[in-house]
Amino acid sequence: MLSLDEFKTSLTLPSPLIPFKPNWEGASKVSLYVKRDDAIHPVMSGNKWRKLSHALTSPLPNHVISFGGGFSNHLHALGFACYKLGIPFTAIIRGDYSAAPSPMIKDLMQWQTRIEYVNRITYNKRNDSTYLDELKLEFPNAIIIPEGGSQALALQGIKDMVDEIEVDFDFIVAPVASGATLAGIINALNKRNSLMATDFRSHYKAIGIGVLKGEGYLEGLVEQFLTTSSQTHWHIDHSYHFGGYAKAPSELQTFCSDFNNTMEFEIEPVYSGKAFWAVKDMLAKGKFEDGSRIVVLHTGGLQGAR
Repeated sequence: MLSLDEFKTSLTLPSPLIPFKPNWEGASKVSLYVKRDDAIHPVMSGNKWRKLSHALTSPLPNHVISFGGGFSNHLHALGFACYKLGIPFTAIIRGDYSAAPSPMIKDLMQWQTRIEYVNRITYNKRNDSTYLDELKLEFPNAIIIPEGGSQALALQGIKDMVDEIEVDFDFIVAPVASGATLAGIINALNKRNSLMATDFRSHYKAIGIGVLKGEGYLEGLVEQFLTTSSQTHWHIDHSYHFGGYAKAPSELQTFCSDFNNTMEFEIEPVYSGKAFWAVKDMLAKGKFEDGSRIVVLHTGGLQGAR
């Protein structure tokens, strides 16, 4: 068991920001950077640590409960952190994997997680106040962290990521699923933009890449976390979900495989693969002005591709 300070020393923070120069059409006309949150830790990587960093603070909770599917990057990261910090953890998982545990669930079992498999009807209550009150009665000393770690505390962790970026830039591009990461980026950029001149064209901008079918729905998830009227131009591009969440047709799988064989870091088809595909396609279509400075956020999640 580690203390919180000892655990944090195992993390690579700030995460690296690297120049990115792929041989893609249009890439030579812009400046590309990758914010490599995937490099924070081999297990506790990406935006999952960012979202949890302000929830797992001293004094540590006595018990943690959270929700996710059978391949959840969030549950995987949280389970690892709780195990290392000596915090009892209950994972409420959608679907019954007891006969054939996923690689993620096998890890949780090794990390002494208490696993509760629930059907879809019960899982759909994960944000219902009555159901959450029942969990609080059953586990009175526990904190409950929402699915994906998406809560108000998560936004500060995302702001920490933005604050680490010391190069000047015009755009941040990030995948979007639960909305909190993009919302945290927007809130952080709002503060930067409020200090700039009123020329809106010169402001920092955020582009979300929807990784699931959800036009309007994803925007609503983001907007619920925005703290002020936005000073930041942002939008979600819904052209790159490839049919839905975790859908990975052969062309996307081939893109990720070729990327991993030629680049200095790896991507996967659920989140980062769709984000980098989107950037490649947008560059080819001339959607960025020449000279634009673009930061692509690598949110980690490689374990989910197992």
